Amino acid sequence: MILENKNAVIYGAGGSMGGAIAKALAAAGAKVFLTGRNIAAVQIVADEIIASGGYAEAGQVDALDEAAIKSHIQQVLQKAGSVDITFNAIGVEAIQNVPLADMKADDFIRPITIAMQSQFLTATAAAKVMIKQLSGVILTLTATPGGIGYPYTGGFGPACCALESFSRNLAAELGVHGVRVVNIRSGGSPDSKVFKEAIERVPEEMKQVLDKMEGDTMLKKLPLMADVANVAVFLSSDLAAKITGVTIDVTAGTTAALNYKVPR
Repeated sequence: MILENKNAVIYGAGGSMGGAIAKALAAAGAKVFLTGRNIAAVQIVADEIIASGGYAEAGQVDALDEAAIKSHIQQVLQKAGSVDITFNAIGVEAIQNVPLADMKADDFIRPITIAMQSQFLTATAAAKVMIKQLSGVILTLTATPGGIGYPYTGGFGPACCALESFSRNLAAELGVHGVRVVNIRSGGSPDSKVFKEAIERVPEEMKQVLDKMEGDTMLKKLPLMADVANVAVFLSSDLAAKITGVTIDVTAGTTAALNYKVPR
């Protein structure tokens, strides 16, 4: 197991992507400490990991609450002896499919504020612990709009760009302490909860959306949650010991959104 003796803290672990990452890290041997505002959802993931033979603990933590984040990470440190991996997968309440010219300022700013506040608080809390350890990995997650102009993504696109920049800058500061910071850019996973719910709600519309998204990839497929989780496991391990300060693209080769035609 490539993550044996590693301790991982996952924020937003009750969500589909956070849960997938948590399960993959646990399957690779890590002890996972799962957090979220909805403790019931987090506990379900923890129970599934335990039932599969892994180690998991669930805790109620609001990843926008600085005091709660610091308190929890200190509890993990005291119990496990180290914090080796952190990953933040909380939702950012993004409104999409609305032209920027028609969007309300609050709706545009909201995902940027949530993403950057939460990622800053969780990453820097981990950084303080990892600097003393002289080791650790901080993982973040963005999507296709972090790398190219993509229409109708509202504030989500700028949030992705801001997070990728933050990840690079944090890596530049922490590298001297032996701490790695890596961002994963996904193309959107059709088996994630947000996509599944949309498919159930508007199946015909979502078929067109997914067809366009797949058409904008080189592989003509979208990455599943397991694909993203596998990359997270690799980046958390010593196999990726010299990878930091970059975004790893797991978009299945996103092109330039050629299939997204903006009406004139």
